[in-house]
Amino acid sequence: MDAVEQAKSGHPGAPMGMAEIAAVLWRDVMRHDPSDPRWPDRDRFVLSNGHASMLLYGLLHLTGYDLPIDEIKRFRQLHSKTPGHPEYGMTPGVETTTGPLGQGLTNAVGMALAEKTLAAQFNRPGHTIVDHRTFVFLGDGCLMEGISHEAASLAGRLGLGKLIAVWDDNGISIDGKVTEWFSDDTPARFRAYGWHVIEAVDGHDPNAIARAYAQAIAETARPTLICARTVIGHGAPTKQGHQDTHGAPLGPEEIARARAAMGWTHPPFHVPAEVYAEWDGHARGAALSAEWRARFSAYAAAHPDLAAEFERRLAGDLPASFAEAAAAALAAETAAGAVATRKAGQIALTELAKALPELLGGSADLAHSNLTFHPKSVPVTRDPAGNQILFGVREFGMSAIANGIALHGGFIPYVATFLVFSDYARNAVRMSALMGLRVVYVFTHDSISVGEDGPTHQPIEHVESLRLIPNLDVWRPADAAETAVAWRAALERRDGPTALILTRQALPPQTPAHLDTLAATGARVLVEAPHAAATVVATGSEVRLAVDAAALLGEAGIAVRVVSMPCVERFEALSDAARAALVPADMPVVVVEAGATRGWRGLAGRKGAVIGLDRFGESAPERDLLTRFGFTKEAVAGTVRTVLAG
Repeated sequence: MDAVEQAKSGHPGAPMGMAEIAAVLWRDVMRHDPSDPRWPDRDRFVLSNGHASMLLYGLLHLTGYDLPIDEIKRFRQLHSKTPGHPEYGMTPGVETTTGPLGQGLTNAVGMALAEKTLAAQFNRPGHTIVDHRTFVFLGDGCLMEGISHEAASLAGRLGLGKLIAVWDDNGISIDGKVTEWFSDDTPARFRAYGWHVIEAVDGHDPNAIARAYAQAIAETARPTLICARTVIGHGAPTKQGHQDTHGAPLGPEEIARARAAMGWTHPPFHVPAEVYAEWDGHARGAALSAEWRARFSAYAAAHPDLAAEFERRLAGDLPASFAEAAAAALAAETAAGAVATRKAGQIALTELAKALPELLGGSADLAHSNLTFHPKSVPVTRDPAGNQILFGVREFGMSAIANGIALHGGFIPYVATFLVFSDYARNAVRMSALMGLRVVYVFTHDSISVGEDGPTHQPIEHVESLRLIPNLDVWRPADAAETAVAWRAALERRDGPTALILTRQALPPQTPAHLDTLAATGARVLVEAPHAAATVVATGSEVRLAVDAAALLGEAGIAVRVVSMPCVERFEALSDAARAALVPADMPVVVVEAGATRGWRGLAGRKGAVIGLDRFGESAPERDLLTRFGFTKEAVAGTVRTVLAG
């Protein structure tokens, strides 16, 4: 109450309503260590209803994490460790960034899946080093979001018995009582997913809550939903149970009444020493983490190679054999000839998977179109120690689950769908970038060349819209070799996600020149002309048009240089001089990409041109569409001529 009041901003209702649920979990049930927030076998906690962030900050502060009272006083202020919604990497003990409702629940599914798979891969008879639970709090808003269906359905199918969700069933949302728009039989819904459901738990009775947690922990074959009936703003004498407590301060008068009702006589932000002593989690946490370290030492003595591999994977380090595997992938691509870059992606994945057992991923029911399986693929539904996830048609859930896997550690997740359906996944992709997670997104069928499937399946604005997401590297390779470079760059990147934009149609191999610097520069010169009159920049399938147009112009005595720019983000991160070495500033620029043109206008400038597509496509064979929309070597050459004519 005090923090929200001082900030004049925030959500007091859910923290007050879930206080008893949280207290029992954090003090008596959950295995965590305030002195070592990242020890590998800790239980994970996710606050899916992230607007209730003061609940989590209060728990972290009271149990002894490095979150002093001064940070509580600075709730929602600039550069504080207590932002409006929990942010991964900002506050010790915060496992994921939450706020977009439903995604926290889905992250928790990813964490629980990672725990189950990692345990199957590393535990050995007599030596259990992976054995923890994932707890997630969620509200009505999380359940209304469609992603909750995707995540809960898959969690039930996967039998994630160490996933325990607590539903804050208070019946109130921003607009009032939810019964006017949300009358689902939630327990029946989750039972239908294959969950263990504990109904009608009094969320303000610590004994009832403790019994529910015990029942949930005893269930090991199914995820559990605890349905906790609570009163929003519990303890606020005149406002509890009302929507006004959801997203606004209670006000000084109501807080004074609440203090009096509780018999709490201390001033704001003062916690008595005896209360801190009761809450302090250091001793219990230290004992738990020390016991795990002892188990791991015994494991390392019995299985030294496995222990070293476990530590490497949790550290996120690539194996010593990675460079050799990446070189093998590039060699395989070079020998492949003209192939679709989706096929080139599979070739690269096949080689890389030999060296990277941490690769864990799959496709949204499109594996045989995205080509995101390889000879070593084993679905986790058939073998818990597998490396392939059959996500079904769940693009949003798939992507947020990948975030949870990355947050858990021990794996590099990759997921795939058609580029046009990246719209379904977009907010989870944004969260990957916001948290700086190493997640690889494979988006295939990347342009109007999809052809007869028509405008519903032909991406237009999608590549450019993905480029607008900060901290997301977007690669659109021109051939098989560039695809291998893109995969390597994605796996070597540790501070954010990567989107690989791949074709359905075959693309001819380009010159291997400058492949060794491509990962760093994001662009390379394919056709150099000492006395060039213009530069043609292209990506993906349009690179071949640029090269062919350059040849056509050369026959007419017009020299142009051609630059393939598969990753704009890497190019733009270069110095001015490095960019000018690739795309000279004193030369007209023509850009060719079969998609939205707006983002390219800065590079083309007022004296250049962009050949793209700012309208929806049509249903027709690929060749007819390319001609219809001006993606021919003659059209590119004609545009260059027009630009040079001035």
